[in-house]
Amino acid sequence: MGHAVDAHRLHFAFTVTFHYIFPQLTMGLALLLVYLKTKALRTGDEHYNRAARFWAKIFGINFAMGVVTGIPMEFQFGTNWAEFSKSAGGVIGQTLAMEGVFSFFLESSFLGLFLFGEKKLGRIGHWISAFLVWLGSWLSGYFIVATDAWMQHPVAYRVGANGQIELASFWGLLLNKWALWQYAHTMLGAAQTGCFVMAAVGAFYLLTHRDEAYGRTFVKGGVLVGVVAAVLQLFPTGDMQGKLIATHQPVTLAAMEGLFESRDGAPLAILGQPDVEHRKLDNPLEIPRMLSFLTYQKWKANIKGLNDFPEDLWPDRIEMVYYSYHIMVGLGTVFIAVMALAALQLWRGKLFESRWMLWLLMLSVPLPYIANTAGWITAEVGRQPWLIYGLMRTAHGSSPRVSAGNVWFTLLGFMGMYSVLAILWLFLTWREIELGPEHTGHLPEPAPNAGDD
Repeated sequence: MGHAVDAHRLHFAFTVTFHYIFPQLTMGLALLLVYLKTKALRTGDEHYNRAARFWAKIFGINFAMGVVTGIPMEFQFGTNWAEFSKSAGGVIGQTLAMEGVFSFFLESSFLGLFLFGEKKLGRIGHWISAFLVWLGSWLSGYFIVATDAWMQHPVAYRVGANGQIELASFWGLLLNKWALWQYAHTMLGAAQTGCFVMAAVGAFYLLTHRDEAYGRTFVKGGVLVGVVAAVLQLFPTGDMQGKLIATHQPVTLAAMEGLFESRDGAPLAILGQPDVEHRKLDNPLEIPRMLSFLTYQKWKANIKGLNDFPEDLWPDRIEMVYYSYHIMVGLGTVFIAVMALAALQLWRGKLFESRWMLWLLMLSVPLPYIANTAGWITAEVGRQPWLIYGLMRTAHGSSPRVSAGNVWFTLLGFMGMYSVLAILWLFLTWREIELGPEHTGHLPEPAPNAGDD
């Protein structure tokens, strides 16, 4: 692949990876805001309203950062991927436009009402605004995922006389089966980010013996929602996503597992190092026949290896696909273990006093960010060498008149600006955590048992 194309890929990879730090938290927190506002509505306890206002501030910070870092990506379709936009704009333009016109404005409008209109909206109106913030946030996620899913598994299209790809069925695009399962898997990943962040802040408050009523509420909410999200992330969403890859992108599955030779009863690789040059997996730790069973529910089912496909159809970064996939799956298993253990401690009434468990929750906060990033790397690098799977190669989609030097110049500029944004984001978020949920006014202290019911 050409030097300029590689620079274009790196540029977009950097901007989209940095950008996704923020929406995964806002989408996760949107669900948890509805949880807190529902508790407030049901109990009439002002404690939950103050908890929701606290997280709304952190939500707002992340939302603003997501907007600032998301807008440049829209322009990159024209500046870096002009041939792709020219050929497929009639399809992807539908979902991208709907994301901006419908879901983004729904989310942003009601976020403003949620942040500043509580007194005028009343209890029920404020709950509705929280619900619509969640709806807008998750609708936005669907339109973006549907765009990517079409690139992974193109459906509902036709190729026009001029060679451009045209949309044949609007509903076929939106109801792409790949989009439905990828969306569920993606949203559960975002929910886990929100849950781990909320639980980590609660653990911090409990460990430092401050705002302990809120600490108990945050830990409890994060763990209860988080354990459900962690299990559903594995099954059925992760399982179905893997089956779709096996059916429609078998060469990607082989790269994910480091499987070079086709096997009847293929093993599941737990550990190992792919040696692409010698076409083997070094030092493998495998579960016999498990890959065949997980994929086709047959212990002796045949799984094709990389050697069964022409090399020009292989992902060009097999090592990256393999390691990112195993990081994602490994951390997903860790999430189930951590959240299940915390839920058990909660059920036994010992979680809030278990310092080692609170430390574990607090120190786990970077892990869902790593897992979500690894999952997207698996999907996007695994799709290579295709920009639109089976229709357009990545090498044919970039902007032919934009040189590698121009791309590197702008990439370095983005890195500098985003470094400043990262520092600002960390400062503002830490400032809100340090000020705490009681900072907004001279409100009475919560009842001693507030947040424990």
